[in-house]
Amino acid sequence: MAKRSIGVSDERPRSADGVYGDDLPGQPVRCLILGDSGAVGYGMTHPDQTPPALIGISLSHLLDAPVDIHSEAVVGARAEHLREQVNRGLTFKPDVAVIIVGTNDITHRVPPQLSARRLGVAVRRLVDAGCDVVVGTVPDLGTVQPIPQPLRAYARWQGRNLARAQVEATVSAGGRAVSLGDLLGPVFSAKSEIMFGTDRFHPSATGYANMVSVLVPSIAAAIREPEEQETISTTMPLEHAAAVAERHVGTEVRREGRRAAVQRRRQVRPVRSRRNRNPEKQRN
Repeated sequence: MAKRSIGVSDERPRSADGVYGDDLPGQPVRCLILGDSGAVGYGMTHPDQTPPALIGISLSHLLDAPVDIHSEAVVGARAEHLREQVNRGLTFKPDVAVIIVGTNDITHRVPPQLSARRLGVAVRRLVDAGCDVVVGTVPDLGTVQPIPQPLRAYARWQGRNLARAQVEATVSAGGRAVSLGDLLGPVFSAKSEIMFGTDRFHPSATGYANMVSVLVPSIAAAIREPEEQETISTTMPLEHAAAVAERHVGTEVRREGRRAAVQRRRQVRPVRSRRNRNPEKQRN
């Protein structure tokens, strides 16, 4: 019933791949986008409304450097499809990768531990190739109206289980996990008319911008921190950190020795770029 109500068309936004901030000095930071419709920006009519473009625009402003965006994300993808996406994406030689996946694993009833294990394998492959990785955990599906009760409550429970497992798998593999846990929670519930798209399942342009505002600070930190180590707010066992992240949206978890570092970063609202992306510009 939910699938029939939501529906998925063959329409996709045009590719947002290209160099953002191409008039800024320095070599472009290569950013690879992997995952599902949340990473693609399903439902958007203009590429600059999609997460890849919003990440490129915001990251170039934050770093004051050009950012080369390349997306291998696919609508409908599950964690098992990350293997092929990573295979294709590694030819891009990314400096940092952003992964958003998990919603389809829930709707296809993939066991959370299996889904998280597949995610961890993808993160490890990227890390071993010298790429920093930031994973946005699966959001809370408990406010998605097309999913009727009691399945909506079940989807929320499954989503929280998967989000915790994703944090543990990502950090264990050497990546950073950023909680999107209640991104579709209170704010989306109270302002559903502007946060959700027309299908009431995928985010609107405002919803995608809200998601990117949570992710971009951790993406920037992943690039900067080899030279500029930041103060760690607190450390704790990984399983405890995963539980904290599941309860608080925007929480970043990464490895710190044998423990996990938990940090809250200031959100960065996506901005309209004064510099146009240049997808035709030859990549260095």
